Amino acid sequence: MATTRLFLLLALCVLPMLASAKPGPFQIRGKVYCDTCRAGFETVKSYYISGAKVKIECSDRNSLEVKYSVETDTDSTGTYNFEVQEDHGDQMCYAELVSSPVADCKVPNKGRHRATVILTRTNGAVNDLHYANNMGFLQRKALDGCDELIRNLLLDDEQ
Repeated sequence: MATTRLFLLLALCVLPMLASAKPGPFQIRGKVYCDTCRAGFETVKSYYISGAKVKIECSDRNSLEVKYSVETDTDSTGTYNFEVQEDHGDQMCYAELVSSPVADCKVPNKGRHRATVILTRTNGAVNDLHYANNMGFLQRKALDGCDELIRNLLLDDEQ
């Protein structure tokens, strides 16, 4: 009985504080890499690109009109960070590659050139930090040893 009263008292005190707490801005984080093997995914030969430009765009689901757009550069570790203040409700939002500063690694890898990002709390998300899938550019010519690396990766899948 005393436990029930204590629980009820705690709920009456804590729940209003939680309900009134204003969530912070969304933090969107991801990395940009150079696919040196032109494998279509990251390998041990891939490296992260400093100074790559990335954007986030949110579009209306019906008209596809862009409602929000912002750009940033990756840091020395190839990581990009966005701080988004607004909730974008039912909009479709994507992080997307814009450009690479690496002369022989500038072509966005189709299928790995953009990532869906969630910028709403209406789906039940409680964390402000959201990670986007890593995105990559293709190196102009594959490095030596890539054929063997990919062959070994494929053999590992068969075992």
